[in-house]
This record gives sequence, C-alpha cells and structure tokens, in this order.
Amino acid sequence: MVETITGTAAGVPFTAVPPPGGGPAPLIVSWHMLDAPRTDAAFAAALPMAGVRAWRVHLGMPMCGARMVDGRVDAVVELAREDALLSFLAPFTRQAAAEFPAALAALRAQLPIEDGPVSLLGASLGGTVALEVLAAQGIPVRSVALVNPAARIRSAVGLVDGLAGHPYRWTPEAREVARELDFVARAGEIAGEPPFLLISGERDHPDLRVDAAALVDALRGRYARPDEVELVTVPGLAHPLADEPGLEPAPQSPVAKAVDEILTTWFARQVAGEGSGRR
Repeated sequence: MVETITGTAAGVPFTAVPPPGGGPAPLIVSWHMLDAPRTDAAFAAALPMAGVRAWRVHLGMPMCGARMVDGRVDAVVELAREDALLSFLAPFTRQAAAEFPAALAALRAQLPIEDGPVSLLGASLGGTVALEVLAAQGIPVRSVALVNPAARIRSAVGLVDGLAGHPYRWTPEAREVARELDFVARAGEIAGEPPFLLISGERDHPDLRVDAAALVDALRGRYARPDEVELVTVPGLAHPLADEPGLEPAPQSPVAKAVDEILTTWFARQVAGEGSGRR
C-alpha cells in the first residue's frame, strides 16, 4: 500500500503521496472524477504514479469524501436531479477551481513542495476543473494531464439524465453556462502552451471521446509545437477507473494500472524538465 498523508488545505480535504525518498519536490495536484474512484483517497490508490519524483496531492471535490453529507452520496444525487448543470456540474466545477489558489498556498505551507509551476491532473469532471484552473491563468502551470475529461460540459449533462429520470430541460441560463464551460471553444485561453496529455478510454462515452479529440485538435492548432499536445487511447478503458462504490482505496484495476503507467512515464519526463512548454 502506498504511503499517504491526509489533511485539509484551506478547508479542502486532500490525500498526499510523498515523492520517492521524501524531501522537497515539485507538485502534481489532481481532482478526481465523480464516478469511481470518487474520493481523493480512492483516486490516490487508483493512480499512485509511484515512480514520479514529485508530491502527488489529490484534492477532494465538493461534497465528496470527507465532505459528503452524512457520509452518503444522496445529497449529490439530489442536486443532480434538481438540475444536472446549474445545481450540480457547474457549481462543483466552479467551487473546486475557486478554492484551489488558497488550497495551494496552504499545501505549500504544510508540505515541502518546491517553488515553481505546478502540474495538473484531472479525471472526468475533475478534468473540467483542471481546464478551468488552466484557463483562468492565475497559477503558473508546468504540465497538464486529463483522463476521460468532460471538455465540454454539455456532453456531461446528458450522462446525468438517468438520475433525473427525464431529458435535461435547456434554459437560456443553462445554455450560457454550457458555453462558459466549453473548453474546446475556449482553447485559445490556455496560455503558455504547457505540455498537455489527454488519455481517452476506448470505451468511454462517445460524446466525451469526440470532445477529447476536438480539444486536442484545437490545442494543436494553437501551439507553436503541436507535438507538446498528446492524445493516448487506452484499450478496454470505459469511463470509471475503479469498481463501485469507489469511495475507499482499492487495489488497482488492470485498466487503471495501464493509465497509471502512462501518467507515470509522462509526468516523470515533465518533472525532469524534458517538456518544453512552461508558464
């Protein structure tokens, strides 16, 4: 079992994995998915990235893990039923992104993290959070990796219809929010051209796969070095990275192990300074 440190940073729960050998090291920060693994602790177990000489700090998403209401997912499900976009997906994304600068400052005060840019990792809706943080341009970023991300929030809305029991009812407000959280359209806001890796599961939701390819194409069209933007398809990978319920750390699944190996190799290269993009 991988060694972990748990705590809170400016009110945000986290699970941190020290670098091999300990001591000061760069930082990779992640946001987990709302499918399994749906907590910071479970995500750390699914993607330990054990060979990377960096702190891997996995932040808890709103109302997940230690922030679940009564230790259950019922409150999250109720929000999804109320309004999949305006009560659930958009507020979760915005809160997680808004609380990150203060959480980062608190992490730097608690852990021996080296000064300099941070690397970002996000899966599913956590990928949307990473893209929102990146587009805000408030935090210097070394590199970015996404796994089965919701690059266009509109595509994620349809995946929540089953919880509501009916197709989503689009209002003018919802359409505007969907435009704001369309990172294919906002690709031009990703400044500094950080090395970018997008991992797409062969069996992920078709709309998310289409959006992933579109985001990669949009970024490659803007990068001075298009080869800094990589798209890797993982055979057999559906959307989740773990079995249900995905709340507690569990042994790696074969597909999570495949993703972990890709991330470990890629992030090790970025932390060593072999990627050219920085900001």
